[in-house]
Amino acid sequence: MSERVFQYPFDKIYQLYLQKVTKKGRTQAELDNVLSWLTGYEQEILHASELPLQDFFAQAKMSPQATLITGVVCGVRVEKLEDPLMRQIREMDKVVDELAKGKAIEKIKR
Repeated sequence: MSERVFQYPFDKIYQLYLQKVTKKGRTQAELDNVLSWLTGYEQEILHASELPLQDFFAQAKMSPQATLITGVVCGVRVEKLEDPLMRQIREMDKVVDELAKGKAIEKIKR
């Protein structure tokens, strides 16, 4: 199962994230802000990257504060994940969830 997730293209995930946050009244700029902070990618890359998640995260410059991301995503505790790539994917899911739930960007960035 993990291998299939790792091969999923980032641009498809990004579109799902965008739908999620805009439905909750947040903007694409706010989504880009949080994802850029987390991954180190510029907005243009976030909008156009077709890289599989495995390659996307291999080239990312993850925020040092990413290790402070905790909580539950899809019934799984982010901080308990042992696979580094799956943890990065779930960290990204978690910050997008927090954005969609109305949390302030400054607090999301820890």
